[in-house]
Amino acid sequence: MIGVVIADDHEMVRAGFRMVLEAEGDISVIGIAGNGEDAVNAAKRLNPAVVLMDIRMPGMNGLEATRLITATPDAPRVVVVTTFDTDEYLRSALQAGASGFLLKDAGPRLLVEAVRAAADGDALVSPSITVRLLGELAGGPSAGGTRHNLSDRELEIVVAIARGRTNVEIAADLFVSLSTVKTHARSISVKLGVRNRVEIAAWAWRARLVR
Repeated sequence: MIGVVIADDHEMVRAGFRMVLEAEGDISVIGIAGNGEDAVNAAKRLNPAVVLMDIRMPGMNGLEATRLITATPDAPRVVVVTTFDTDEYLRSALQAGASGFLLKDAGPRLLVEAVRAAADGDALVSPSITVRLLGELAGGPSAGGTRHNLSDRELEIVVAIARGRTNVEIAADLFVSLSTVKTHARSISVKLGVRNRVEIAAWAWRARLVR
């Protein structure tokens, strides 16, 4: 069971997230927080697998809370869920150690997948994050089109990830199982020497696999 703490200063948001998550058989909401300080304390006390973290909250904000939570040994994964689609928030959240960045209008299915991805050690960024933001995350010099021994199928999956497709959507698009997509994604991470799908997407932009 994936234990989740929800940190958001709006009661209706917390209630909505809780309803979505607890409809899933493998997720349990074990704590609620209305600000960053309460989120840090709940993470220490309850030891969740995942914390869903709003950014703008009274007192300590979600970015500072994320830094404090992820700095601890065996820290839970933090998924930032916000209304604000800005370069600075995305960059700051990932630099603070977040294992995902979702917009609140991303929908229930993506919220559930983000929680599961974080619990599995992966990172998921909302598909509605723009190409401009992913391109900025890529930064650095071009990867020059090198394949890093990626198979044709792995390259397909790299491109799909860079275009914001979720694992479930990729499995449907390619007519393969979800576990097959996850296996390919792990292999891709090893071959590219990256940690998660965010960095896979950044590599794809540097390699000019997507525009």
